[in-house]
Amino acid sequence: QVQLVESGGGLVQAGGSLKLSCAASGRTVSRYSMGWFRQAPGKERDFVAAFSWIGGITSYADSVKGRFTISRDNAKNTVYLQMNSLEPEDTAVYYCAASSRVVGLGSPSAHDYWGQGTQVTVSS
Repeated sequence: QVQLVESGGGLVQAGGSLKLSCAASGRTVSRYSMGWFRQAPGKERDFVAAFSWIGGITSYADSVKGRFTISRDNAKNTVYLQMNSLEPEDTAVYYCAASSRVVGLGSPSAHDYWGQGTQVTVSS
């Protein structure tokens, strides 16, 4: 079992930055691929970024490439999502997820564990 707790969300103006954290407990995140997803009201949960536990390969949704960066600190058992140049369209609840897989990480169904989510609101 892996427990995930997100933090770092909040209200920010367009063009600003936020850094989300996902603290894991139960098992080390170094043995899991980690992903960030987001869900806006009335919409499906969308892939944002992922970090494969084999090879450390990162992947991003086209909408956030060049603006968001996923990283992990194995010593702290924590995964981060640095979000720069935020846009109102980035407003959503952001979820951290863990997967035992290394492929297909863009799909929510590939992930075994989820956090409770943290709200990010970007004002125009």
